Amino acid sequence: MIPIFQTTALSDTTPSGTSAGAPSPNFAWKPDEFVLNQGYQTYREELRGLIFNAAQSAAPTREGSPAPGHEAFAQAQPGLSSGDHQTRRTTAKILASPDRIRYLRNYVSQVAPWLDMFDSDHAFGLQLPALARTSPALLYAILGISARQVERKEGRKNSFDSLELYQEAIRLLAPLLLGRDLISIPICVILCCLEMMSASAQDWRRHLEGCAALFTNFGIHGFSGGLLQAVFWCYARMDVCGALISDGTQSTLIPPNLWASPGTDTRQVRQLFLDSQSPDMHANYAVWLCSRVCELVSERTRFRELGEQNGCTGQPFVDRWVSLWEELQGWLGTRPVEFYPIKEVDTKPFPQVLFPHWAAISSTQLQHTSCLLLLDIMPKPMKLDLGIAGSPVWHAKRICGISLANAHQGCLNNAIQPIWLAGRLLSHKSEHDIIVKLIWSIETLTGWGTCWRIPDLESVWGYKVRRI
Repeated sequence: MIPIFQTTALSDTTPSGTSAGAPSPNFAWKPDEFVLNQGYQTYREELRGLIFNAAQSAAPTREGSPAPGHEAFAQAQPGLSSGDHQTRRTTAKILASPDRIRYLRNYVSQVAPWLDMFDSDHAFGLQLPALARTSPALLYAILGISARQVERKEGRKNSFDSLELYQEAIRLLAPLLLGRDLISIPICVILCCLEMMSASAQDWRRHLEGCAALFTNFGIHGFSGGLLQAVFWCYARMDVCGALISDGTQSTLIPPNLWASPGTDTRQVRQLFLDSQSPDMHANYAVWLCSRVCELVSERTRFRELGEQNGCTGQPFVDRWVSLWEELQGWLGTRPVEFYPIKEVDTKPFPQVLFPHWAAISSTQLQHTSCLLLLDIMPKPMKLDLGIAGSPVWHAKRICGISLANAHQGCLNNAIQPIWLAGRLLSHKSEHDIIVKLIWSIETLTGWGTCWRIPDLESVWGYKVRRI
């Protein structure tokens, strides 16, 4: 059941029927038992060191060589090692416990759809579980993130299944990283997701840095093809979330000009997206556009606050702004038919916008989010007629309305930063009530830490939110 909220001003005013001394929930981020565990902190630093060592030993111009049994990465079709009976016996033993079978089932039904949000081939839900039959490290990572989600969703205390699985994944990952086995890349991304499920906002980039180094040094990007391409785009969405969390001060860890093969310019990358004729890649196109917007916003911030001479002034800045704005509007115009809403009702305070395709949900939100960010740094004066799309509140309401109407869990998790940006622009308490309920319900439903954004919104709105 989703909790019911009422609002109270920061003064001593309280809502009717509520005791003035009734406790308000503490929505601030607090580390739980998992994060505070000394063992977890030790393993996390060990993993970080392993990843950076592997990345530094990988020459950027070399292609990683798949280890035997993982040639599938090169052909984009996952396969199983023939005759690897010993490894299969090992993975069978790992799954001998009923709890671990439950975690595997939960991974496939609950967690993998988050990770496969823009991937109709279901790299995380179908392909990686198949590869895990001959990769104990991958199997432990899959079980670990699932156990962590179950622990958080059910509010378990003194449950350390996820910590044990996380530790075993790292132990078995070490030789794979040293051997430059490409299967280490999806393992690291899964473990990164596990860590960030309950990480503080300040720690997001630290968790993402290792994977960024791996992708860059192994030469994996958004058009690599096959399974590793899907893994890259899963990481890229988290990278964009990290940039959004920075509130305009930082871009993505992997610069958007490295999201395609070396030497591919912006115009060529845009054409690659348009030529793909794929709903998945059109959704990824929105991620790439948002990363470019975050880059421009961060450069504009450094120009304004630090005086950095980076071209974010005068006509060059206007040209970049207009080019990005037009490309964002063009993204809507080139949407595949699956991305159009099947139902759109102009209800109050938020419109109901229902999509038939899961990738349309989050990518459309990212388009609105990118427009919000650009409007915040719009050059003045601007003679371009932007129409309704020039209204920040219009974008904000659609961001919220999309999440309220579409219950895909991966899209809800991915919506937290867009909802935060939208919520700052909305002024009515009825809107705030709905937004807080939405954020709280996302954490309740998915187990992903989201409520730390509520105090941030309270600070902007000027009053606290009380649960009764």
